Amino acid sequence: MMNPPSDKSRGVALGLCIPLGCFGAHRFYTGKIGTGLLQLCTIGGLGLWWLYDLILIAAGEFRDDEGRKLRLWDPGDQPALASGVASDLFEEVEALRREVHDLSERVDFTERLLSDPGRRAP
Repeated sequence: MMNPPSDKSRGVALGLCIPLGCFGAHRFYTGKIGTGLLQLCTIGGLGLWWLYDLILIAAGEFRDDEGRKLRLWDPGDQPALASGVASDLFEEVEALRREVHDLSERVDFTERLLSDPGRRAP
């Protein structure tokens, strides 16, 4: 079963990681106190651990202390995101489907017109 996304903001974690990541600020924010202290003592693993975390947060693969991924930029917008975006996406896909259907009809008509030997000029 899939875990729900974290209630921590991915934007806040990324905002903390960029300037203060070598001190583990983003790890303290997400509840990972132990590894935050290790990152603080090693200055972000000499920058490598900090860079690794930065990439994970930007990609949406960083996890909080409960193992849930920080996927949402603003967790407060999650219910609105699920209903509004899904209906907008459905409308866009339906409009695209109609356009592709019209285009295929035009291509089919053009092929029939070009293949008719009676309409060709000698």
